[in-house]
This record gives sequence, C-alpha cells and structure tokens, in this order.
Amino acid sequence: MKIIILEKNSVSHENDISFDELKALGDVQIYDMLPKDNLTDIIKDADAIICNKAKITKEVMDSCPKLKYVGLWATGYDNVDVASAKAKGIIVCNSPGYSTMSVAQHTFAMILNLASSTIAYDKSVSEGAWKNSPMFTYLSYPITEICGKNLGIIGYGAIGKAVAKIGEAFGMKPVIYTRTRPENCPYEVTDLDDLLSKSDFVTLHCPLTSQTTKLINKQTLSKMKKSAYLINTSRGGVIAEDDLADVLHKGLIAGAGIDVLAAEPMRKDHPYYDAPNCIITPHIAWASFEARKRLFTIVTDNLKAFIKGNPINNVAK
Repeated sequence: MKIIILEKNSVSHENDISFDELKALGDVQIYDMLPKDNLTDIIKDADAIICNKAKITKEVMDSCPKLKYVGLWATGYDNVDVASAKAKGIIVCNSPGYSTMSVAQHTFAMILNLASSTIAYDKSVSEGAWKNSPMFTYLSYPITEICGKNLGIIGYGAIGKAVAKIGEAFGMKPVIYTRTRPENCPYEVTDLDDLLSKSDFVTLHCPLTSQTTKLINKQTLSKMKKSAYLINTSRGGVIAEDDLADVLHKGLIAGAGIDVLAAEPMRKDHPYYDAPNCIITPHIAWASFEARKRLFTIVTDNLKAFIKGNPINNVAK
C-alpha cells in the first residue's frame, strides 16, 4: 500500500512526535509541508493519504484512481469533498476529541489575557514603565473580574462543554446557543440574539458549515455589549473578518481573541493585524504536545482499522 503523508510539520515540531509507527504500515512517503507544486502529481498513485489542510476536491480524487482512503490530522473535514468521496467509495477518517482540553485551555488563555490586560501590562513593563513609575503600581489598562460574568458559548460539542465547565469553575454563568438543543443541559440555552446581547464574553466552538459561515457579522456584532469580548478558536470563516475589524476600530466591542482565520497563514494586509485590543495567535489552540500525541495515535489507529477492513471515524458514509 502506497501511503502519502502530507503536512508532517503541522503535527510534529522538530521531530518531537515519532512517525515510525505509521512508516511500518506500508510504502510511506512523508512531506513536511503541503507541496507547492500540483498536489495531484504528488498523490496520483497513492492508495491512502493523510493530510491536514490540503484541498481534496472531486477533481483531485478523479486524478487519483487508486485512492481509497483519506486520513485527517484534524477533527474538521471541510477541506474534503465528502460527498464525492462517498460516491467513489473513498473512506474519509477524521480525528475527533484529541484537542478538547487544549482548545478549552487556549480559550481561557484568551479570556484571562483580555480580562486582565496581561499582554499590555507585560509590554509596558518591558518598555520601562514600571521602572519609571512614581508608585508601586499603575493602572494604565482595564482589569475586570470574570467571576459573575455571562459566558456565551456558540456550539455545545465536546469543546463547548469543556469551556462551560471551566467557566463555571471561575464563577462565570455559561449561556449556550447550539443548532440542536441539548438534553439535560445544566446551563441556560437560548437563541443567538439573546446570547449575544447578554454575554460579557462570547466564544465560538461551532464547525464551519453553510449555516455558520460569517455567522458573526456586522448585524450580529451589533447585538453585543460595548464591554463584551469575542473569542474564536473554531474556524476563521465563522466571522466576517472585515466586519469584526471595523467594530474593533470603532470601539463597539471591548476586544477579541483570535486563533483562526478564513485563509491561513495570515495575509500581509489582513484587517485584524492593526485592530485595537485584538489578541492573535497562529492557529495553535489545538497544538499542545499532549494533544498532538493523541492526534497521532488516532490517525494511526484510523489507518490500521482501514487496513484491517474495519474503518473507524469514517465521515464519508
């Protein structure tokens, strides 16, 4: 079996994750980065590929007559034409659950930094403001307690549930908006407009679908409190990026924490780049060492199950 592994560097940093177990499963070729050349030239003879962000379209599948398996270094699979894969009998296996606590942790890293102005204070100290201060402290940037604040959670899957529990531990009041009303949810469940209008922090944990694309836009942002913060660790396309940048520049919400963009890496003229009080990280909420180890195990187990004829985590069925 010819197996092409793409985007190794999205999973392993300086080889801190060994790929030996995958290498033992067939004739394996590994590419550190997504090839800049024509993707089909690389994978045209593959029986199986493992990728992260590579666009596996119908045209790509048509050009790969031997292809029977697509494995994903990810839970999301919007980069794969799943309907075409199903029609062609190609198995598509994602990797659910590996990053739940890593993403939840990063969500609160964003929330706590925004609430306490941690980055702004650290920068001021590094620039000498504390050394030159006439007092033992200075209150140049706002600080707010998150205890007692409403935590609006859009999407109530595994990550949304983990974020709600952590928020509750901080004394926050989780408020949930989700497409399918959950049973036995211990928190308030409401509609989107109500969640946006009452929440002090709004955090996105929904997949990117036709229903959620640009869900957060000029109209929905206008429902938020001027003192509220928006966090996105889900998919960049859930936000209309120009609209959010405009709202931040006008001071219509207090700030944002962004880990994902509609197109990555960040383009040089991206509207978030100079937006005020906007924390930006390079799509690393999922990427703790522990999460990446779990991811590798899931991807390997998925491929082993496929080889044995008993595929698991198949989203093309």
